[in-house]
Amino acid sequence: MEKGNSIKLFEDRKIRTIWNEVEEEWYFSIIDVIEVLTETNRPRKYWNDLKKKLQKEGSELSEKIGQLKLLII
Repeated sequence: MEKGNSIKLFEDRKIRTIWNEVEEEWYFSIIDVIEVLTETNRPRKYWNDLKKKLQKEGSELSEKIGQLKLLII
């Protein structure tokens, strides 16, 4: 299995990923996924607005987790 940082393609669009060897799971950049699925040119703004809406609806979002940098290969 491919390990480390990698780029996956979805409909010819790049999605950044990282392989977690301990948990044996792939992690995907939510910003990249949002950009592909919504076709927005401002995925970070879309994600911020979505988080605010979820909080208003009663979802429990962690306040301790900030945005992490994901390297582009």
